[in-house]
Amino acid sequence: MAAPGPGEYFSVGSHVSCLTCLDQRLQGEVVAFDYQSKMLTLKCASSSGKPNLSDVVLINLAYVSEVDIITDRTETPPPLASLNVSKLANRAKTEKEDKLSQAYAISAGVSVEGQQLFQTIHKTIKECKWQEKNIIVMDDVVISPPYQVDNCKGKEGSALSHVRKIVEKHFRDVESQKSMQRSQAQQTQKDSTLSS
Repeated sequence: MAAPGPGEYFSVGSHVSCLTCLDQRLQGEVVAFDYQSKMLTLKCASSSGKPNLSDVVLINLAYVSEVDIITDRTETPPPLASLNVSKLANRAKTEKEDKLSQAYAISAGVSVEGQQLFQTIHKTIKECKWQEKNIIVMDDVVISPPYQVDNCKGKEGSALSHVRKIVEKHFRDVESQKSMQRSQAQQTQKDSTLSS
């Protein structure tokens, strides 16, 4: 492959403006560019409007009709920020444990409601696990099928009380969501009947 010609290479730190084939104008700082695949990565102003955030956009230059270099960076870009490898390893380990827990629940024949409740509790209290079809929270509370508030057992105290509140709220939210879906379905049915 021939060396890139003028306008075919973008230096990290340069500011460019691109017009996509959909007539969308994208402007930002070059974060990365891969000549082989013609992929350009730009850091653009945040679409949320928050000044401390940025959007990162991947652009396939095969779908760009125009590229303008606003400012070209000729000096060496600053070194990349170092990664906290132990933090990444911990996050990967936690994600793997969560996925294995989900797989265990499915293989153990836990109901969908039980799996959803486990996920809800796990968002608040990380210390929960499966023991056959039972949910064990903080090694103090056991929730057995059908996973209702009455199925929460353990030593009376703040842990049991807190878990019961989470279970109660979970089922309230589920019921609220179901009633909203029913009313939307009824409205859709009513609208289709009126339009006939």
